[in-house]
Amino acid sequence: MEKAKRKKSKKKIIILSIIGFIIFLIILSNIFKGNKEPVITVQTETVEKRDITQIVSVTGKINPEYQVIITPEVTGEIVELPVKEGDSVKKDQLLIKIKPATYIAQKDRAKAYLESAKATLRMKIAQLDLVKIDYIRTEKLFKSGISNKQEMDNVKSNLVSYKAQLDAQKAIVSQGKASLKEAEESLYKTTIYSPMNGTISKLNVELGERVLGSGFSQGTDIMTVADLSKMEAEVEVDENDVVLVSIGDKAKITLDAFNNKVFTGVVKQIANSAKTRGLGTQEEVVNFDIKITLEDFDNKIRPGMSCNADIETETKKNVLAVPIQSVTARSEKQEQEEDKKKDENFGTKKIKKKKIKPKEVVFIIENNVAKMREVKIGISDDTYLEIKKGGIKQGEKVVIGPYRAISKELKHGSKIIVKKKEK
Repeated sequence: MEKAKRKKSKKKIIILSIIGFIIFLIILSNIFKGNKEPVITVQTETVEKRDITQIVSVTGKINPEYQVIITPEVTGEIVELPVKEGDSVKKDQLLIKIKPATYIAQKDRAKAYLESAKATLRMKIAQLDLVKIDYIRTEKLFKSGISNKQEMDNVKSNLVSYKAQLDAQKAIVSQGKASLKEAEESLYKTTIYSPMNGTISKLNVELGERVLGSGFSQGTDIMTVADLSKMEAEVEVDENDVVLVSIGDKAKITLDAFNNKVFTGVVKQIANSAKTRGLGTQEEVVNFDIKITLEDFDNKIRPGMSCNADIETETKKNVLAVPIQSVTARSEKQEQEEDKKKDENFGTKKIKKKKIKPKEVVFIIENNVAKMREVKIGISDDTYLEIKKGGIKQGEKVVIGPYRAISKELKHGSKIIVKKKEK
């Protein structure tokens, strides 16, 4: 019995010893593991000199460079419409004729009024001549003492009155001439001719339709005549990017309807005033209109087609460059500066927190160790950033990924393992 107890006790001791040894190994392993610095896996790329072109990407519509919207200046029914949409027209070719009957009547009425005014004018001239003769005769009689002063005053008054009537009638004749000219002009405006060589790109009316003149309102938009041999892209540029764009900048334009075909263009106009959408809301957007002339042309391009434009605002040749994703911003911890002056009310010390602006850095690999280098960047394209200043050289290896490692995990002196860049 005692022997069995001893064996059992010995067995317990062995089991406890084994358990204790395992616990000791686990603790020892955790200690060594905690002291061991983690190794970060990264991807790298060689720093090289490149040509970088800064691009502003925008969207817009294609429109003719020269186009005229035709609106009538008189109101009436369309009695002639010899063109249709898509027709080519020459300058001074008839586009539309509005029923002229009303305007012919206005002209005839104005002409008759003018003739009546002229006849009255001739009568006034004759009357004035008689009054002048009477005045001269009475004046001689008055000087010779035959006529009295009252008769002389009456004749003089008549002369002044008839001169005033003559002047008034002359004004009426001038008014009649102006009315006739206005009526003739309105009659002339019943026929509209093409202001330029071009194409009827839009036709909004039909024969027999009544149109409104633009004398008292905007008027009916009858048609648009456009020169389709010269096209331009009208795009909107954000207020932050418009300062980068200049007249004469080159642009590459793609149209949704032409798949991968690229057209070249030149910036010819930048708006001075902004277009604001959603004013006073969180969605407020401020853009500026820019016009880009297409240098190469395809006859299949039509007004209103949507387009994308990449405006090349600046190009630098043979500059040191790194991939965009390799540059990150790192900020130091907030520094506290103690103000030694005591607060008069509470007797406590004021603590001022000074925020330090984040600095732009890259990580260079040297002997499997990451070295953080502060840099100053310049222009960029879709892939690379120009390095204007910084402690990096051509041929060095810069970390380009993963994003988490660049933005958070990597520190100056971190050990790394370089993973090959996947294609």
